[in-house]
Amino acid sequence: MFKRIAVIALVLLVFIAMAWFTSINPGRMSIDLAFGTVEPSVPLALAVTFVLGWMFGLLSVTLYSLKHANERRRLRAALRKSESEVTSLRSLPIDNAD
Repeated sequence: MFKRIAVIALVLLVFIAMAWFTSINPGRMSIDLAFGTVEPSVPLALAVTFVLGWMFGLLSVTLYSLKHANERRRLRAALRKSESEVTSLRSLPIDNAD
């Protein structure tokens, strides 16, 4: 519960800081792209940059989580195979018990 409240508070703090920063910088800026130049307002440029960064971070975390989920699935299958092999070896009769 505390972790959820802390995350919500952090997100609200970031949005408030972004809103405050954009309100004190009302001008326009020139962004030179490889194929042209655009002149958005500073708040729009900051908001788009923030959203793109957030989406890139979310994509990175998703790919990392999928990689680990795949490795976990592979390790569970190997564990099941090993456990079944051990069980089958334990059930074999001992020939040279003398």
